[in-house]
Amino acid sequence: QAEAELPVPEVAPDLSPDYASLLKQLRTTVASRPDDIQGHVLLAQNEARVGNYIAAAKAQSTVVRLKGADATLEDVSGYAELLVMAAGGYVSPEAEAVLRAVLKRDVENGTARYYWGLMLIQTGRPDLAFRMWDGLLRRGPEDAPWIAPIQAQIGPVAELAGVDYTPPVVGSGALRGPSSEDVEAAKDMTPAERMEMISTMVDGLSQRLATEGGPVEDWARLISSLGVLGETKRARAIFENAREVFANDPAAMDDINRAGERAGVKE
Repeated sequence: QAEAELPVPEVAPDLSPDYASLLKQLRTTVASRPDDIQGHVLLAQNEARVGNYIAAAKAQSTVVRLKGADATLEDVSGYAELLVMAAGGYVSPEAEAVLRAVLKRDVENGTARYYWGLMLIQTGRPDLAFRMWDGLLRRGPEDAPWIAPIQAQIGPVAELAGVDYTPPVVGSGALRGPSSEDVEAAKDMTPAERMEMISTMVDGLSQRLATEGGPVEDWARLISSLGVLGETKRARAIFENAREVFANDPAAMDDINRAGERAGVKE
């Protein structure tokens, strides 16, 4: 955070004279046209390109303000990213509020989920950050801008979360849990057969979610499956755990609550 408070030089010293002149001219032009959206877009891009992230964030803030309801997810998530960059990697309360706005519009937004995970680490919840980042790796794609930074950091985060972790193949997707057909079939099994299925499928999914995390669909499937199989105590425990994991994800919470209702564990 202290880095964000250092004065930013007017022009980075390694810029070519021509580019430095163009940047200076762009700043002057934008200052004289405060309502020029495209001018602020260009200013934000070029300030970021030369490492002037504070100025870039200020320009991008103006872009979002001027566009109002027409501001795209890319506009808003880009603003959040610049706020974090301006603060030297610290996710400030201001950046957190912007990220929350992005996730409210698109809970799967990769940029926002990456920085939300960073915020969780900084606030002492590496367990939640690990699950979020692992989910991003499993979802991919390999060339997404958040993949490389997650790969560089998730090992230590897994250690902090107490997880013995082997990184997945990027884009491999979540491991499969029991389907609705599997669960219905289990209802007609003998007690011994049903317990065998629980141990090989439901318990396997439960163990993976506990150690590696996973997408909300897997959590909801597990809760529903345990409810159908009469494992109410376990369903309730996992339901409460899932509510904690996805507390900051409104869309995911809807899925978890519906699963809890199906399992009869949502009060």
